[in-house]
Amino acid sequence: MSGTLYLCATPIGNLEDITLRVLRILREADIIAAEDTRHTRKLLNHFEITTPLTSYHEHNSRAKGEHLLDILRSGRSVALVTDAGMPAVSDPGADIVRLCHEHGLPVTCAPGASAHSAALAVSGLGGGEFIFGGFLPRGTKERRQRIADLADEHRTVIFYEAPHRLRETLQDLAAGLQANRKAAIVSELTKMYEKCVIGNLPEISETAAQTELRGEFVIVLGGASKQDLQDRERAQYSGMSAAEHVEAYIQTGLDPKAAMKAAARDRGVSKSVIYKEMLS
Repeated sequence: MSGTLYLCATPIGNLEDITLRVLRILREADIIAAEDTRHTRKLLNHFEITTPLTSYHEHNSRAKGEHLLDILRSGRSVALVTDAGMPAVSDPGADIVRLCHEHGLPVTCAPGASAHSAALAVSGLGGGEFIFGGFLPRGTKERRQRIADLADEHRTVIFYEAPHRLRETLQDLAAGLQANRKAAIVSELTKMYEKCVIGNLPEISETAAQTELRGEFVIVLGGASKQDLQDRERAQYSGMSAAEHVEAYIQTGLDPKAAMKAAARDRGVSKSVIYKEMLS
């Protein structure tokens, strides 16, 4: 029988974040594959765990992935950890998970602390739907385009960001989205100096510009409001006459009456207003 790959969540700050189940798996596994062995060694030493340790990260994932598959095929178990939080989420661990599925090798999860869900809860911006965006693109052009794509996003969006890029990212968010969009920057999660700054985008961008930035950050971006979405829709049609607006809907297959109703809805006016504008 083949061994099992265990995805083990590790502390995101406070060492007490770790679960009893993860501690047991780390002790019982045949080998632990870690993103940074130096970082993980400190964790293992703290809990007096002596399981053999090997590195697995984005720069050696191809060669080391095959090695880990051989270990699993031989019937031995592998515990996969990342520096903090859940492996395989915005993490090269996703590669070894895919390989295991492709080769029919069992994978299971020992869940625990996760920075994006913790930040979402602390921010108070997660009352409804949300999506996890991982890291924004590093290139300025690509990042700004990705941000522009969020203008109509009604769900809360969560990003990770490194401290040396945080100010620039927040400036791009403030410049590319509605000024009233709520957001939060969360840092030092579960540590003594945990901090959550909440405000609209210009406010938190200004705060970051005046603050010494350390550690990893989570950005929680509130969704566009219904009013924001309506204003953007109306702005799209501001350069059209009422007749052109109605004709655009007719071209999609609507009959004239339905087209007038749709144009009136877009413009936030009654159908009679559209009719009078067309007559004039």
